Amino acid sequence: MISTMPSQSANQTVLSFEQARHVVEEHASHLRPAGKELVELLDSVGLVLAEPVTADRNIPPFPRATRDGYAVHAADLARLPATLQVVGEIKAGAQTNLKLEAGQAASIMTGAAAPPGADAVVMLEYSSQKGNRVEITRAVQAGENIVPTGSEAKRGDRLLSPGLRLDHVAISVAASVGRSRLLVYSKPRVAVLSTGDEVVDIDVPPSAHQIRNSNTYSLAAQVQAAGGEPVLLPIAPDETERLRELMAEGFDADLLLLTGGVSMGKYDLVEQVLSDLKAEFFFTGALIQPGRPIVFGRLPYSSSAATTESPNKYFLGLPGNPVSTMVTFELFARPVLEALAGMTPRKLVFFHAKLKFEVKTKPGLKRFLPATLSGELEHAEVELVRWQGSGDIAAMARADCYMVVPPDREHIPAGEWVAVLLR
Repeated sequence: MISTMPSQSANQTVLSFEQARHVVEEHASHLRPAGKELVELLDSVGLVLAEPVTADRNIPPFPRATRDGYAVHAADLARLPATLQVVGEIKAGAQTNLKLEAGQAASIMTGAAAPPGADAVVMLEYSSQKGNRVEITRAVQAGENIVPTGSEAKRGDRLLSPGLRLDHVAISVAASVGRSRLLVYSKPRVAVLSTGDEVVDIDVPPSAHQIRNSNTYSLAAQVQAAGGEPVLLPIAPDETERLRELMAEGFDADLLLLTGGVSMGKYDLVEQVLSDLKAEFFFTGALIQPGRPIVFGRLPYSSSAATTESPNKYFLGLPGNPVSTMVTFELFARPVLEALAGMTPRKLVFFHAKLKFEVKTKPGLKRFLPATLSGELEHAEVELVRWQGSGDIAAMARADCYMVVPPDREHIPAGEWVAVLLR
């Protein structure tokens, strides 16, 4: 059973970042994708595997040479330099009937099958061939530069498991065992609903007091990158009935993302309408910046707005400022979406870099601030981007990561290692 908080409308439940993230992860771990489909191998890139992929034969299917050189008996090189008789050449992909006897060697190419009787390969640079004789100046151990039959996988071994998001490595593995098609989970449909009278669509000239609807499109891009299919709803005005209608339409999808209308203002109506629909609220805020008003909950199946076979429909109410929307999607919406896509749940991972310039801030909130990485190799440095708050999209375009400031730090000196979340 998932531990939940009672449905709340008036009482606000504000959690620490860690508490809020764990609540989301717990619920995400119980979600399942809606369906499966068989697709062509390259069409599966970015989707989530819904079946195991097994080895159709031993890998490698023969003892494979890993260097150009000479297949030998390692014992023949006990005294150096050693001169051996060259009895043939073995190319990669070629079939050979060669069998080495003591005192013999065979010229061999990388990827070729080592002949019976050979237990090592001497690299070409330690050899000198004249006619059918080769002089070898370096000893080898038995097994050196040869990968034994079946050492990477035995026939029937599982190579890829369901829940894996398919990338170029997984595609290579599937291709290597002859899989031209894969069974994958269907993409979850994610409804995106922006709210507010101040928001107009991008092809409508805004008046002096209006802004263009960037949030719908940034969220749609994030949904696609996370493996979902965005469903773009019309902008919801600050009017209860129309907002309710659009929410009902959004709950036909697998997940509803709302942006704006979750703060404490007179016209922030999202929580009110969700409460009218008997929604459960697991939290109505997190102690973070940006994104403090984040809302997470679900609509029980008994609600008239839930029209599909899923027992519950989850929603996230994201703050309306664009940077807040982007950050809270990555922190809270992504794990829910990935679970609906069939992925095995993943923990949030932070990297570390040295702080280039000191940072001063107020304590109390865990901050995810736009930043840039510099340096090279293991000498990474991070510095904050100059920004004007969570509405500053231009600053986000200059950033490539978020620097994480703990809630108990007012001052972090230059040179200290700090946590970084890649964007």
